[in-house]
Amino acid sequence: MHITIQSIHVGKVPVMTAVYSWESLEEKFHNVEMGGRYRPTHCTARHRVAIVVPFRDREIHLKILLNNLHPFLQNQQLDYAIFIVDLMPEVTFNRAMLLNIGFTEALKQYDYQCFIFHDVDLIPEMGHNMYSCPENPRHMSVAIDTMNYRLPYNNIFGGVVAMTKEQFQQVNGFSNKYFGWGGEDDDMFNRIRHNNMSITRYPVDVSRYKMLSHRKELGNPDRFRLLQGSKKRLQKDGLNSLKYSRQKLELRKLYTYLLVDIDEVYIMSNGLYNRSHHQQYQHKLQQQFQEQQVDI
Repeated sequence: MHITIQSIHVGKVPVMTAVYSWESLEEKFHNVEMGGRYRPTHCTARHRVAIVVPFRDREIHLKILLNNLHPFLQNQQLDYAIFIVDLMPEVTFNRAMLLNIGFTEALKQYDYQCFIFHDVDLIPEMGHNMYSCPENPRHMSVAIDTMNYRLPYNNIFGGVVAMTKEQFQQVNGFSNKYFGWGGEDDDMFNRIRHNNMSITRYPVDVSRYKMLSHRKELGNPDRFRLLQGSKKRLQKDGLNSLKYSRQKLELRKLYTYLLVDIDEVYIMSNGLYNRSHHQQYQHKLQQQFQEQQVDI
């Protein structure tokens, strides 16, 4: 099937939710270099941007995201690449740690100035929602359709966020301690404020996103306890304590794919987790995974 790239203009852009084959998407975005890299040919881009997406078992969402994001970013004439960071299946998902890894690995490829940390199920709706880094860290996904385009609470810094390389290094990246869903974005909010930075949010008529439907994830039972001690850990928990094993690095047509392994037991071994709670949580995750397989 041949697909043509739609012309994207400033203002509201159509969110394309059709799911195409990888072959069709690769044909559509023939101007994208291997690794999901794009540089405008008719001008010098003002921003060098790495889009880092934490990933697990969301292939349909990934196809939809890429089909929307590539033309969106090209319309903004960015020098960009998209990094998909996947985790070995036997390890409990750790969104924040995957973002730290994506940041680290992206800088090995190119001197990116700006990092957009982007959930796979959020699609931008407005063409003038600039994917660049302003003076302060920016919370980008302010208005999401499933939340009636309202900010759920003031301290949120999740979904889609933007930070310069220097800002991310100054706050020591994300905490590596948050296995499972929730807490890591509020922890990052604390890190930013502790470093005397302000958070920028653009108006809701700019920062609009569509959330793709998905199963509700189980909450991390230890996230509140971890948040209570977040300020004490920020100097020693983050980029400077990041340990992982890179299993794959593949420059695929539409993105750079990273598969990594992390030692969950090692990270838990400092006593910040209630081991019994965590074991119960892992058991529930396994049950949820089995139910998903039945649904499929």
